[in-house]
Amino acid sequence: MRPVARARRISYSGLATGASLPTACIAIRHCGIACCGSRTIDTHLQRNPVYQQLNERLRASLGGEYQCGDKFLTEREISEQFAVSRATANKALASLVSEGLLEFRRGVGTFVRRDIINYDLRSLVSFTEKAKAAGKTPGTQLTVFQKTVAAEVDPLVQQALGVAADAPLWEMERLRLADGSPVILERRFVAAEHCPRLTRTQARGGLYRAFTEAHGLQVAGADEILRAVALQPEEAQSLGVPAQSPALEVVAVGFLEDRSALWWERTLYRGDQYEFHSRLGPIQSATPPRGKLRQAD
Repeated sequence: MRPVARARRISYSGLATGASLPTACIAIRHCGIACCGSRTIDTHLQRNPVYQQLNERLRASLGGEYQCGDKFLTEREISEQFAVSRATANKALASLVSEGLLEFRRGVGTFVRRDIINYDLRSLVSFTEKAKAAGKTPGTQLTVFQKTVAAEVDPLVQQALGVAADAPLWEMERLRLADGSPVILERRFVAAEHCPRLTRTQARGGLYRAFTEAHGLQVAGADEILRAVALQPEEAQSLGVPAQSPALEVVAVGFLEDRSALWWERTLYRGDQYEFHSRLGPIQSATPPRGKLRQAD
């Protein structure tokens, strides 16, 4: 494992004097921002708040000074190097964190953020496509693949699928990889009546495509419940992180066009590798919830 790089010093000064700056960069969601080079441009920085000028300088440094996962300057180091107050340094750091360029780890420091896989909640998209869209190479380890019956699994699964106790189910557990690193741990039960000839090869690949192309099924959507959880020791070991690491849990039921349930799944997403996105519509009057908001005791 590559050792964490020590914080680098950046020799910029004159934040409010109209000094020349490195050529501006386009800030993108993931690190790997294009290097700014050594060219300079004249700007009138005195017209902008100091923290915005500082923000621009720090953002520019991410292009050539740092790699994903490197430790960034501390609030105190920024204050001393740029001759600004600690409050201004804190505000600039907070802005870069909110933009997704840096991440704060309590008790450790601020780091250049790793590449994050985006999970769009508005539609079903396969893991393979999501990983490729993030510039990563997807992979799958199929650790469990067997046929069972509903009576042998958790009663909640049988209830969610709406099947009889003797109904056959495909049980599978998959570890999804991005660039060879585990990012998702998935356990899934599929109603075998809809795809009695499901194969291990299909389970190891893209299930959505297998359902459609190999079994002629039209997946209409899924009902999902999201929770923030702490990984249990066995789960954490599978995902290659310490026990009690944060994760996003998705419990979902996928259904066909006739609303019959096709699968039930519980999937754990590494909290440091995934972020979930959704777009909300206009304000509406409250409606009865479809799930429960779980509150701490």
